[in-house]
Amino acid sequence: MSKFSDFGNDLYTGKRSINFVGRRKVFYIIAVAMVALAVILPIARGGFNFGIEFRGGSEFRVTGVADSSQQIAVDAVHAVEPEANPLVTNVGTDGIRIQTEQLTDVKSEEVRVSLAKAYGVESGAVASSFIGANWGADVTGKALNGLLVFIALAAVLMALYFRTLKMSLAAIIALLHDLVITAGLYGALGFEVTPAAVIGFLTILGYSLYDTVVVFDKIRENTFEVEFSETSTFAEQVNYAINQTLVRSINTSVVAVLPVASILFIGATLLGAGTLRDIALALFIGIIVGTYSTIFIAAPLYSHLREGEAKYKKAAAKVVAAK
Repeated sequence: MSKFSDFGNDLYTGKRSINFVGRRKVFYIIAVAMVALAVILPIARGGFNFGIEFRGGSEFRVTGVADSSQQIAVDAVHAVEPEANPLVTNVGTDGIRIQTEQLTDVKSEEVRVSLAKAYGVESGAVASSFIGANWGADVTGKALNGLLVFIALAAVLMALYFRTLKMSLAAIIALLHDLVITAGLYGALGFEVTPAAVIGFLTILGYSLYDTVVVFDKIRENTFEVEFSETSTFAEQVNYAINQTLVRSINTSVVAVLPVASILFIGATLLGAGTLRDIALALFIGIIVGTYSTIFIAAPLYSHLREGEAKYKKAAAKVVAAK
């Protein structure tokens, strides 16, 4: 631990330095490859696995089962509706959740009775409900509207706070990078996209933005009047700021990821709580991706956007000539 602390002190004082800005092309290539995979893999897999709240359908919950085999539920549904494609999930240690396409009231009742008989439970232990396609479409629309409003407000506030559109642009590109990769992982691995997962997406965007603001604050401090410096360029000061905040970003991420991982484990394995699992999974992926994008995408990209300005090019030429 002391070695890591010494490493952080060396980065902060400039004794050691990792050239993030100088290697930005490598990071750009990695980012483009990750985004491409995040788009291609879900498509190749057949698209996203949207929850019943988005696509609409019928849902059945069986409680107090002695045998939690999912095949029993599949067979019970097919006994009533052979063409159905049931999605079965274990809930806790003695619960089963079954989702299907929207069924008629008569078919829903028949499936409910079939499930009770198959699992050997009372009829009252099987609850049924349905969500219409119109309601699902409404949820999807509101989720997208919420995402667009968040990104727009974040862009405006960043531009006002840092008094430069280029910082705002770099931050928003990093946010979109986080969103695409997180959503892509959901699609590629077949995780169910639910309203809880969308809440998790919005939360991790806020976390990523917070981490980016902290790093950008240090960049603004280090680059203040850097065009008058005779010893360092704009790019060098941006890189120095990234190094100074690197250990802090890592520590903050670790502190955030550990409790989220605990919630994910408890929600997914011990309690079988779908909402906890969905939110925690989005947070777990997003925090890691968000930390990466702040360090390797947002800050180097901001440097890239501003190095070409006349005052910084002229100052950099003087510094290089003096060296």
